[in-house]
Amino acid sequence: MHDFLHYLVPLPVVLPLLSAGAKLAAGVRLQRVQRVVSVATLAAVLLIGITLLIGTDLYGPQVVHVGGWGAPIGIALVADRLSALMVTVSAAITLAVLVYSIGQGMADEDEVAPLAVYHPTFLILVAGVSNAFLAGDLFNVYVGFEILLTASYVLLTLGGTQSRIRAGATYVVVSLLSSVIFLVGIGAAYAATGTVNMAQLGVRLADIPEELRLVLQVMLLTAFAIKAAVFPLSAWLPDSYPTAPAPVTAVFAGLLTKVGVYAMIRTQTLLFPGGQVDELLMWVALATMVVGIIGAVAQTDIKRLLSFTLVSHIGYMVFGMALGSQLGLAGAVFYVAHHITVQTTLFLVTGLIERRGGSTSMDDLGGLAKLSPLVAVLFFIPAMNLAGIPPLSGFLGKLGLMQAGVQLGGPLAYTLVAGSVLTSLLTLYAIARVWNYAFWRAPAEGAVAEPGTVLETSEEESPTSAFGPGEAMGPSSRVRAPGVRTVSGRAATLGGRTITTSATFPRTMLVATVGLVAMGIAFTVFAGPLIGFSDRAAEELLERAPYIDAVFPGGTS
Repeated sequence: MHDFLHYLVPLPVVLPLLSAGAKLAAGVRLQRVQRVVSVATLAAVLLIGITLLIGTDLYGPQVVHVGGWGAPIGIALVADRLSALMVTVSAAITLAVLVYSIGQGMADEDEVAPLAVYHPTFLILVAGVSNAFLAGDLFNVYVGFEILLTASYVLLTLGGTQSRIRAGATYVVVSLLSSVIFLVGIGAAYAATGTVNMAQLGVRLADIPEELRLVLQVMLLTAFAIKAAVFPLSAWLPDSYPTAPAPVTAVFAGLLTKVGVYAMIRTQTLLFPGGQVDELLMWVALATMVVGIIGAVAQTDIKRLLSFTLVSHIGYMVFGMALGSQLGLAGAVFYVAHHITVQTTLFLVTGLIERRGGSTSMDDLGGLAKLSPLVAVLFFIPAMNLAGIPPLSGFLGKLGLMQAGVQLGGPLAYTLVAGSVLTSLLTLYAIARVWNYAFWRAPAEGAVAEPGTVLETSEEESPTSAFGPGEAMGPSSRVRAPGVRTVSGRAATLGGRTITTSATFPRTMLVATVGLVAMGIAFTVFAGPLIGFSDRAAEELLERAPYIDAVFPGGTS
């Protein structure tokens, strides 16, 4: 097994790209075959990820030098415990989201956009994410970011509605800014050390002046913090993600910000060990947790509320990374994998809520626990997991991070522990508000759209809001078109088209959502082995030598 493991390393990047190219060439022909190809491709990536996960745990980091050119001249792809875990989890959630979106597109009779545009773009996004996780040099990390960002621009604006174009413009500007900072940082690192290979940088950066090393570290962390939506660089996220279709929002919220978190962890442990900015990161983690959850508490739209909780819980991951200890890093690694799954699940369930009730505004919902008990259960389990209710994995991850903070000691660490407890309690409060308004209370007259109601999102400007109806900011107005009942909120479509609410859901949408709920429960059932794996991954990150020796078996200078 050890002899062929390294041949698997590039496949999570190559397979989605090949499949996307074939689908673009085929256009809208052989639609059923194309759906099968998309699902089979991501299922294969998941199996490869699981194999790499087991292999890296048994045999250490696996490296492939693309084209046979050795590092640092050639491109190195490296799978260690952390990157293999990220590839596996990302493959699982992207597979579930793709299955969900197939059901949604078929239910909305939206045949052209999902196959001709959505599916190939989605596969390119998966390839970019995998490339960012497996890249062994900074420039290839940059390439991975650009691949996934280019695909995300298309997905975010799919349908061309006014709200999505406006949100996409904000997203593009912020992403370009972070990419420019990242590219300048790469150039500066190369000028200072003569390499962009991360294993070689891990050795050479120790020989440059401390002040220059700190500048490089801050530049790279700033670029990654923008992508990860770390406060105060997170204001763009709640206004960008909620306007997208439910599957797109789910994969963006669950996965894309974690690519930035992964890059921060890799940078801190491999390139800049020693904790020069740990205290600053601890303050950043505290602010991210508290400010994000305060924003969530103030929301009345479920998508925006979940977007703010996403920002808040990024703070937990930065918390573990900033502690710099093995226990803290292990907690961060476990929490990243847990949060990808739970956050994606909640956004998919929100898509089901939107299809049943015609809105994601809590003011327009009610009685869903009675009207759709299955949706209520599917929401309740991951919501409690996000809030950190024992014995779910959210509680275990937060408990591990708090233990690491107490182990470190000191006023700042104890303040972070207190802030994480407060954030968890406020998360529970925010989730309880969604439950009480949308599920538990009796619906007001006309609050929940009757099954069979045709919904459309109006593009006219609301007289009460400069952002227009259905936008990310401000209340949306109700505009009645001839023969069409318009409900505030955004229709859960792939192409910005009208949909019909339904008391039942396409089977694939339910299967995908149930699968992710089960995956979240599995993090609790198999918490022992997963925590053990996270601990070994943290130990490997702190040692650095396994990664460097795998890339340069004969040593580096």
